[in-house]
Amino acid sequence: MAEIVVKEILDAGVHYGHRSSRWNPKMRPYIYGRRNQIHIIDLKETIRGLIRAKKYLMRVAAQGSLILFVGTKRQASASVEELATAIDMPFCTERWLGGTLTNFRTVRSRLKRLEELEALRESGEIRTYSKKMQSTLMREYRKIYRNLNGIRDMNRLPECLVVVDPGKEKNAVHEARLLGIKVVSLIDTDSDPDLVDLVIPGNDDSLRSIRLIIQHLTDAIKQGKSMRPEEPRKADPGEEPKAVPTIA
Repeated sequence: MAEIVVKEILDAGVHYGHRSSRWNPKMRPYIYGRRNQIHIIDLKETIRGLIRAKKYLMRVAAQGSLILFVGTKRQASASVEELATAIDMPFCTERWLGGTLTNFRTVRSRLKRLEELEALRESGEIRTYSKKMQSTLMREYRKIYRNLNGIRDMNRLPECLVVVDPGKEKNAVHEARLLGIKVVSLIDTDSDPDLVDLVIPGNDDSLRSIRLIIQHLTDAIKQGKSMRPEEPRKADPGEEPKAVPTIA
C-alpha cells in the first residue's frame, strides 16, 4: 500500500510545501529539505499521517458517528463537496458561520427557515408575493442554501472535523477545540500543527493534492461505514413466530 501511495503523492505534488520564508518552525519535523527556496515535505511523514488518519476515520465511521468536512478555499471546495456527498457526510465549502458548532441549536433553526423557503418555491406560493418581496425571499434563500446546505442533515455534533488548511479554517478549528472535537487536517509548511490532532503534512493549495488526500480519507470512511453491524429486521406483526427447536 505504501508504495502505491508514494507514487500517487509524487504525481500529485503533495510533497511541495511553501516558500521557505513563509514556513512555521513547528513544521520542522515534517520537512525533508529545501529546493529552490521551496520546502519539500517528508513523504514518510505524509504517509504515516495519512495511514493514522484513515484508521481513525474508519473507526469513527464504523461507530456511526458524523464526520464534518471543511474546505472553503477555492482549490478545495469542489472536491470536498463531491467526495463528502458521495459518502453522505456533512460538509462546509462556503463561508464558515460563527457558532456552527458552539451555537449549533441556533444554526439548526436557520435550517428550518431554509425548509420554509423551499416549500414556498416548490408550492408556487412565492408567486403570490410582490416582485420586490419575491426578490428578497429568493436572495435570503440563496444565502442560507449556500452557507448551510452542506450541513442540513447534520442532526447532531460531529465526532471529528476533516479540514483542508487549518490556517484558512482557523474559526472552525477553534470551535472544534473548544468542544473537544478532534481535528484531522491536511496541513502545509506555513501552518501550526499544534492546533491539529491528526496531522497529514502536504500541499494544501494544489487541486490534485487536496483531492488525492480527501479521496483516501473518504474511502476509509466508506469502508468503516460498511463495517457497521446491520440493524436486526423487525418482525412483521402478522408473521407467525418461528418455533424454537427443543432438545430431546
